[in-house]
Amino acid sequence: MPTCVKLYEFVSSIFPRCVQHFSMLYNNERVIIVMIDFPLWLRISHLINVIFITLLIRSGIEILSAHPKLYTNDKAIDGKEWIKFSRKKMPKDKLWTSTDEETKFSSWIALPGRSNLGLGRHWHFFSIIFWIGNGVAYYILIFATGLWRTLIPTSFSFFPEAFKTMLAMASGHLPPPGNPFDPAQQLAYAGVIFILGPLMLLTGAAMSPAMDARFPWYPKIFRGRQGARSIHFLCLIGFILFIIMHISLVLLDNFQVNMANIIFGGGVVSLLVATILFLLYFIVVIVIHVWATEHSLRRPRQIQVGLDKVIAPVKHALFGGAISRQNFKESEISPYFRVNGRPPETNEYKELAKNNFSSWKLRVYGLVDKELALSLDDLHEMKKETQITEHSCIQGWTAIGKWGGVPVSFILSLCHPKSNAKYAVFHSLANGERDEYGHGDPSREFYEVIDLELAKHHQTILAYEMNGKPLPIEHGAPLRLRVETQLGFKMVKWLRSIEFVEQYKTIGEGLGGYREDVQHFGIGASI
Repeated sequence: MPTCVKLYEFVSSIFPRCVQHFSMLYNNERVIIVMIDFPLWLRISHLINVIFITLLIRSGIEILSAHPKLYTNDKAIDGKEWIKFSRKKMPKDKLWTSTDEETKFSSWIALPGRSNLGLGRHWHFFSIIFWIGNGVAYYILIFATGLWRTLIPTSFSFFPEAFKTMLAMASGHLPPPGNPFDPAQQLAYAGVIFILGPLMLLTGAAMSPAMDARFPWYPKIFRGRQGARSIHFLCLIGFILFIIMHISLVLLDNFQVNMANIIFGGGVVSLLVATILFLLYFIVVIVIHVWATEHSLRRPRQIQVGLDKVIAPVKHALFGGAISRQNFKESEISPYFRVNGRPPETNEYKELAKNNFSSWKLRVYGLVDKELALSLDDLHEMKKETQITEHSCIQGWTAIGKWGGVPVSFILSLCHPKSNAKYAVFHSLANGERDEYGHGDPSREFYEVIDLELAKHHQTILAYEMNGKPLPIEHGAPLRLRVETQLGFKMVKWLRSIEFVEQYKTIGEGLGGYREDVQHFGIGASI
């Protein structure tokens, strides 16, 4: 017997059937009445769903604020977006970076608000873990107990009835008794539970650089990462509209019965009790949101570290072993590739650039058998890897470029990391920078850490060429890291050195990189 059948029978034996049918006359017509019990698991599932879907919506809005523009293709050209949520215009006469496109949403709307992408992503991924877990349990139990019959249309005659119901509701008339969810509500519930929710997950996965690198065909289902991002946003709007409709119908249609069902599982309560229960229900949700927002703004490091204890193992389990298989065509190279981060303005870097980096050397040191000091000429004489891949910025934009350089695995073969070396630390000639919202620290060196397994991937390279030409200064000259299963912030530009270490806890704030230390980004960058 298949495992799924055994699971169904096991659950069915524990949870009794919750749906009963009988008929009655209504306006001289016989209608089918569906009586439904609201068991404890359903009520708990409903509350969990309310908490985490609202956390997902608010944190999703925070993520959108980092790049408040949506596109229909992965070229993501400024000015070609189909919708944007910012009045900012990028200058034509000077260098601008993608951080200049960010906007700032209020903490009343976004979680945590105030342009905090790092913690917005933490709350989003933390919430999705529990939302999915709750959803899986819900799916199993509605089929085991027969509740699916209250949600899924079982005949084509349902659709005309749903249309009639929508017309009646539009004219201010509530539908007759029958299914506890009238045809219009039933259609909405089925759409949200069996279409909108799964589509949200599928498009979310298509925005993972690790997923897209491992399965390059997958994002093409949605017309690329930007198409998936746009569909994801439309699903967000769909959820918001559904929530508004759902709450309105709870209030307008059998309010006292609805609240008795939601809280006690059945019966009827007085209007006063129903109102108190309604307010208490939403006070619980509001208190959770206020706590999450206030603690994120006042104790960001505590929230970052705490949520990462849940998020990081899940991300590693899902995407830790992903290996890039990208191989785009020359014709797919983006006509414009955004800049993120301004070139160093130190005298040291200016002198190096003035001499076309002829005196620059890449230092390789730490837990290695042989330290190295490699010039650009040295690197040009080594094994070369050329790849056309998609760059996925943590802010949301994408671009396809052709990169040429030395595989990091080849550098490993020259320096021979010691057996206790587990991580490679990539140090930049640049320091961090402070944006208009006060994020960043110009006094700190920019660095990022990757583990040695990731460093060995064949598309993890030290790039000195971009689109067949020497790497431009704004994109990281003389040398930058490319790690094609990770978000762009891990790909350090303007490289100074590579240090091999056993642990990175003593470097910076000990969180694995400048962005993690200062801007509260997550430990993993695979999604």
